Amino acid sequence: MITTVDYHTGGEPFRIVTGGVGEIPGADVLARREAAKEKFDDVRRLLCHEPRGHADMYGCFLVPPNDPGARFGALFWHKDGFSTACGHGTIALGAYAVQEGLVQAGPDGETDVVIDVPSGRVTARVRMSGGRVRAVTFVSVPSYVIARDVAAGGVKVDVAYGGAIYASVPAGALGLSVEPRHLTALIEHARRIKAGLAGHPASRHPSDERLSGVYGVIFYDELPDAEGATHQRNVTVFADGEVDRSPCGSGTAARLALLHDSGLRGTLVHRSVVGSVFRARVAEVVAEGVVPEIEGIAYRTGRHTFELDPEDPIGAGFTLR
Repeated sequence: MITTVDYHTGGEPFRIVTGGVGEIPGADVLARREAAKEKFDDVRRLLCHEPRGHADMYGCFLVPPNDPGARFGALFWHKDGFSTACGHGTIALGAYAVQEGLVQAGPDGETDVVIDVPSGRVTARVRMSGGRVRAVTFVSVPSYVIARDVAAGGVKVDVAYGGAIYASVPAGALGLSVEPRHLTALIEHARRIKAGLAGHPASRHPSDERLSGVYGVIFYDELPDAEGATHQRNVTVFADGEVDRSPCGSGTAARLALLHDSGLRGTLVHRSVVGSVFRARVAEVVAEGVVPEIEGIAYRTGRHTFELDPEDPIGAGFTLR
């Protein structure tokens, strides 16, 4: 039996495995990710695929941190495998750590939950008021521009790193907009763009090949500025056609790196395809790039105990797309 606590961040699900999974070996979190891909992929499939999950499911295994400087580590997964970063999941993990008592927090004020993830060390800064979680700020790994105007899938894209590598393109460049009615077309364009970037130098991480590969394609609309902030609406299509319902945390970090490079010095209000909002800003400029801070909120949706009947012919499950 496998137990989980489920959250959503901006509408995007996040399933936290709390029990029933053996120790995932490795010297650090990135090494544990490689071990999980080899030895625990059946558990990922069981929790992510139908009938227990769906094609847009997301979650994580909790693992020990790299050192005592972090509270725990996290291995992020989706229907097609294991990712290197997950901002919406980090926000959910911050809320989970405080609400479950893993990290002590007062009824008012801010508490940092430090987490080791495959792309590095991140922080979920949990803001409390009246004994409730009111907001969580995801402090990302350094993010930076990799390349501009790269031809892929019949369009030119900008490529940036925000814990994972993302290609960005205005939806209008494809004659579309970020709306649910255009999702099918955007998913197909994302697949073509990713295929066009496969093996391209812009898809390579500069120092660790395990972080290489374009993880997602971000389609965005420019919205009118308001209250001194830049407003955009985006949808991130990641893995093989998976759609992020939130504004995408690590994708927002990548967008912020591009916008800062283009001159943005204020706040980015990032809206998702379902209308949820992240607020992002550059907290610091460092040698590797910029350090984004991205504020959102996560809500617990349930607690589950999953099992697999050994006579069930469906086994670990399936996906229809």
